[in-house]
Amino acid sequence: MNIKLRATLSGHQNPIFCVEKGYYPHTFFTGGNDKGVVEWDIEKNGFKRILCAVTSSVYALKLIPGTAILTIALREGKLLFVDVQEQKLVASLQLGNRAIFALSYIRQKNELLAVGEEGRLYVINLATYKRIYDVELSQTTVRSIAVDADETKIALGDKDGWVYLLASEDFHVIERMKLHSLPTTSLAFLQNKLLSGGRDAQLIISDVNQLSNNFSFVPHLFTVYGIYPHPFEPFFATVSRDKSLKFWSNADFALLKNMSRDKMQDGHHLSVNAGIWSEDGQYFFSVSDDKLVKIWELQ
Repeated sequence: MNIKLRATLSGHQNPIFCVEKGYYPHTFFTGGNDKGVVEWDIEKNGFKRILCAVTSSVYALKLIPGTAILTIALREGKLLFVDVQEQKLVASLQLGNRAIFALSYIRQKNELLAVGEEGRLYVINLATYKRIYDVELSQTTVRSIAVDADETKIALGDKDGWVYLLASEDFHVIERMKLHSLPTTSLAFLQNKLLSGGRDAQLIISDVNQLSNNFSFVPHLFTVYGIYPHPFEPFFATVSRDKSLKFWSNADFALLKNMSRDKMQDGHHLSVNAGIWSEDGQYFFSVSDDKLVKIWELQ
């Protein structure tokens, strides 16, 4: 595997918490503890524009597939829906009074899923931007969410280390299990497996039909903040509070590449909080407490 740093982008004044692919192929978005959501240009390796102002920290971004609508999740419990083409706010929705930490999407139902500090799952109809369902899953923060490839199952992870498996049809809980000794901080479906990362620095692999610790390993020194399968190649990325991002084989979970400051001068020098692959899988974008955005290019 050959991946190299293409660019380091500065401009954020505070830690960056989330990153999302762009509506235009050569763009992507970032948000964090600043007063706006930023759009970047890959071709220019630089700043494109401030998409919109925000009134509190941005913890999650989700571009609704097949549309120009970017969903922005705020610390104050609000969702903003911004038309990227028109650069205008089309709707806003107050879900609660506490932070929304993660977003996902069910294409077949055109529904947005949101989870956060209140321990609830919120379901939003994207035709009307109205909340159509909301249920308490946990008495503590739910920090991560993932939907499987055929959109039949939803996984959620909470601050007590529990992982919940739900049916997307009616959102009933199929199963729940305490997999981590500390908060569950990241989730991803990979073929017929569910990968969960935690503040216990563990990456646990479960069967999607039955939650259990089938196999686990320690990919990082500290919290695993994100797990990102490549769109079509047989590997995935992880990012961590230990300042590194790493790339792993889907087949045997062997380490393919370690992009840390110890290994290379170009790595992040504080916690790596999030990452995402570009639509074409050529680039991986990472964001950090060091206020920097890095574009990694797959050769």
